[in-house]
Parts: sequence; C-alpha cells; structure tokens
Amino acid sequence: MKVVIFAGGLGTRMREETEFKPKPMVEVGGIPILVHLMEIFARQGFTDIIVLAGYKAQYIKSYFSNFLVNLSDISLTLSEAGQEVTYQPQQSGMVATFSKGLRVSVLDTGEETLTGERLMMVQEQIGNQGFLATYGDGLASVNLKDLIMRHQQGKKMATLTVTRPSNRFGIVDLNEGGTVQGFREKPAMTDYVNMGFFVFEPSIFDLLRPNESLEEGLLTRLASQSELTAYTYDGFWQPMDTYREYEYLNSLWKDGSPLWGVPDGD
Repeated sequence: MKVVIFAGGLGTRMREETEFKPKPMVEVGGIPILVHLMEIFARQGFTDIIVLAGYKAQYIKSYFSNFLVNLSDISLTLSEAGQEVTYQPQQSGMVATFSKGLRVSVLDTGEETLTGERLMMVQEQIGNQGFLATYGDGLASVNLKDLIMRHQQGKKMATLTVTRPSNRFGIVDLNEGGTVQGFREKPAMTDYVNMGFFVFEPSIFDLLRPNESLEEGLLTRLASQSELTAYTYDGFWQPMDTYREYEYLNSLWKDGSPLWGVPDGD
C-alpha cells in the first residue's frame, strides 16, 4: 500500500524556520520532520512513499537525492580509479529502517495549489489500489494496521484518524455567581479533530475537484455521502504548526523521549 504525504504548504506561522525551507523539512533533533514521519510508516512496513511538494519543492528533491549523506558521516577513499564512499550513520536506527527498501517519489505540485488538487495529481502513480495519506507536519504513534482494519470494517471510501487533543490553556471552573470553584490544567477537548492519517480507496479520485482543499472539498463531499469513517485515536499526536510546537518536539527528542517512534498498541 502506497503512502501519500502532503508537503507543499507555505508554513506561514513558522517564518522563523520556513523562510528558506518548506515546513516538512524543518528539523526535529537535526532530522526533518518529514523523515521522522516516513520512519513511522517504514517501521510498519509501508515503504513506498509519494511526497506532494510545492513550496520550495527543490529543497525536498535535493535532500532525498543525497539521503544517506544527509543522515550520515562519510569517509572517502580516493584513488586513480575514483572514490569509494563509506557511510557512518549518525542515526543508525533510522538508517537501518530505511535500508530495508524505502522508495521515495517527490512530485512538484505547485506552490499555490490546494491540497485537494495536489491529490488529483497523484492518481496515475496510485493506480487502482487503496492508499494511505497524511499531512507532512504531524507526528503520532498511530498503529497503521489497526487503522487499515478499521477502514476495511467500515466499508467506506475513506477513513480519517480523529483525536481529542489537550486544550492549550488551563480551564477555570466557575459557579453561577462567578466564584472560582477550581482549575483544570489543559484538559482534553470534548470535540474530535482531524489529525490526518487517512486511508483512501481509489474511487475518491472521482470526487476530487480543482481549486479545492482536502477538507472543504473531498472530505466534506465524502461526509455528505456517508462515505467517511472515523478511526478514534487516543495516543501521542503533535502537529508542528507554530514555533512553540517546534520547540516542544525538539525538547522531546533532546530528552530522549520521542513519543512517535513505536506504534500505539505495540
């Protein structure tokens, strides 16, 4: 099953990091978040990945053209016959995961293209098989086999993963008279949010339209036709929409406690 990753946005809320690189290439622990995301899929056996690039697409193409060099230290042996390169992985576990046969395709889908139209451009590469997809800026420990099983049980055209994240702010509880009754430190939201990690049937391509986002176009259309199933997830999920979230992900890596490495339930 192929994996499609949306990686074309401008990342305007993270200009500190995205002025010179696309947001999916912003580093967590010295490694682009896009590579961390690929590892989540590769460790669970999904190694055929299509990246839908846009903003500064050449940056992504260049990185993966020199993938082992970017993740490794190198030693060169020079001779009249040429040069021999030895790679000494800086991130041995990650390189070992990808050495099992990662295939990466990077498609330049245009800087201003909306996500729904980006997805239209990958139809030929997908063919007539179901596929996984997600956003290129959110890490989670989703058990992909469980997700696919939920999709198969739902017998719908698509499944999306939903979660109830913690509220960013603490909550103050008041009585009717305005007296403070207590505090709740960043409780979980009562509503579910779309966190990506989709399963799509190839029939969804018939519902895609130009100049539409994934959410306002395809997903809304699927919901109106009762063709969208939800996979409820309660584990770690952290998007990287702001600089604060970038610092948080890097702090987890620095502390040696990244929470997105092992699938939930394993």
